[in-house]
Amino acid sequence: MCEPDVQGQICVIRLPVSFTVLEAVAFKQACQRVYQEHSELIRTVLDFSDTTFIDSSGVGALVICHKISREHGAEMVLRDVPAQVMMALSMTELDKVFVIEQGLALPAQQAVSKVKEQLLTTHPSVRSRTKRLIDIVGAIIGLGMTGILFVPIAIAIKLDDGGPILFSQIRCSWMGTRFRIWKFRSMVVNAELLKKQVENELDGPLFKNEKDPRITGIGHFLRRTSLDEFPQFWNVLRGEMSLVGTRPPTPDELEQYEVPEWRRLDVKPGMTGEWQVNGRSNIKKFEDVIQLDLKYQQNWSLVYDLKLILKTILVLFSHNSGAA
Repeated sequence: MCEPDVQGQICVIRLPVSFTVLEAVAFKQACQRVYQEHSELIRTVLDFSDTTFIDSSGVGALVICHKISREHGAEMVLRDVPAQVMMALSMTELDKVFVIEQGLALPAQQAVSKVKEQLLTTHPSVRSRTKRLIDIVGAIIGLGMTGILFVPIAIAIKLDDGGPILFSQIRCSWMGTRFRIWKFRSMVVNAELLKKQVENELDGPLFKNEKDPRITGIGHFLRRTSLDEFPQFWNVLRGEMSLVGTRPPTPDELEQYEVPEWRRLDVKPGMTGEWQVNGRSNIKKFEDVIQLDLKYQQNWSLVYDLKLILKTILVLFSHNSGAA
């Protein structure tokens, strides 16, 4: 499985039928090993002719190994990519990054609906129509509340420093798909430029500082009450997020992920989740975030989602509430 076949300056790696976390880790290790042993390589071909399924870990392994290939000055080519894998690459816009060669004829009559059904099996929560219905209803109610709160919050932000009311940032959703998240602005206008001047109190790719000097006066209140996150109901309505899920990472965070950590992208990100009710501001290690995200995936059910929503409301009214 994932054994490289080196012929001169070209290496061919035949990928497995199911390209999930265990296979993805093995593929990454094989990729690293082949470049260490064959520095003369100029081209690596990934043969997908046997592959029928890929999840977020598989996507992550491709991203990591593409980076390894570039570091060694070699080209990475994806050959005979099946419809299900191509859909995953298209969703994440990786089809624009990789060189793709379709040498064999793909099944012409393969139904798109069947391909989508295969892709959605990364986790049952993603294909749950009831969960999506709850998201839509909750988002509509949440946007109604946001509309009522918008004027006083907007006035407070403008009086505080006169800057923009809303803040947007690119985050990563299911399978690594990028989207623009919206919040009420709680930091100074040039917060991203000042980020390097602030000490990171967390281990790993996450960034947080309990006394972040970039947070504005009104921003402290908005974060403590989570009012800054209310515009995200728009992201939920659009289907980019869910009411309950995992924390949506930034592209910079994703760049630092190892293959197993991509598993947290098997579900949609949520406005709340395990990290919100079982740690929130107290989480200091990235591995703890991963464990909470995997706990959510393992325990997921519609009832579990409703329990997390209720717990979130209780947390917001407790003295320990704070921005995640």
